[in-house]
Amino acid sequence: MSRLAVRKTYKLFIGGAFPRSESGRSYPVTSPKGDFLANASRASRKDARDAVSAARKAFPGWSGATAYNRGQILYRIAEMLEGRRAQFADELGGGRKAALETVDAAVDRLVWYAGWSDKISSVHGTANPVAGPYFNLSSPEPTGVVAVVAPADPLLGLVSVVAPVIVTGNTCVIVASEPAPLPAITLAEVLATSDLPGGVVNILTGHQAEIAPWLAAHMDVNGLDLTGVAEPELALRCEQEAAENLKRVLRPRAEDWRGDPGLGRMTRFLETKTVWHPLGV
Repeated sequence: MSRLAVRKTYKLFIGGAFPRSESGRSYPVTSPKGDFLANASRASRKDARDAVSAARKAFPGWSGATAYNRGQILYRIAEMLEGRRAQFADELGGGRKAALETVDAAVDRLVWYAGWSDKISSVHGTANPVAGPYFNLSSPEPTGVVAVVAPADPLLGLVSVVAPVIVTGNTCVIVASEPAPLPAITLAEVLATSDLPGGVVNILTGHQAEIAPWLAAHMDVNGLDLTGVAEPELALRCEQEAAENLKRVLRPRAEDWRGDPGLGRMTRFLETKTVWHPLGV
């Protein structure tokens, strides 16, 4: 006797939990061929506010953790991601070999950033030469809550924008790829079981144009990554909204996600604190 498959409605990821959108809305996710895959929650501005609140609540604990501990957690995320390699490859679709290579690249990207967790402060910080009996030390500190519009690449691109934000001690709210949100929510299931404190990463699915401007205007968001915004008008609107509280903004640009990631994404959402201390005291 044949059975009906259980059609899953994917939920949001806020504060370490998987709530439905408060709006009750969802939208169908289809394959490149137009076949129905699942329903995904369509987040509202209330969901965006809840996600920002969760990220702010998690910020003191996450930014106060040791860099080594944050690196350990990112490495654990990489382990869990590799353990679900086949599932992610299925969700990415396309050629099987290419999909598996993409998953492997995402795992390697997480390991790469995990290795930088306790080194970025040494590279980006410095002891400044001064004329006087003082120590003058500059050290990087996380900006705070960062809103990220994820790129169209639903896994490697997503990992490449999330990892540098959180490895340096920030917390974030992610707007997942609109046409391909399934890898993002599956990644949320990985995050929920990988020792990452709830609220450090929050993932919203839905329409960019509905969510991104509200995050850009939110006064408790400190940084904005517009990498995944494809519409120039939407990007401009978000930049204008972000100017209200002088958010750090990373503008959208074409990127090769398989290339050398460099340090730019880590340092973009860092503040530099300079401390003076008298010698001999």
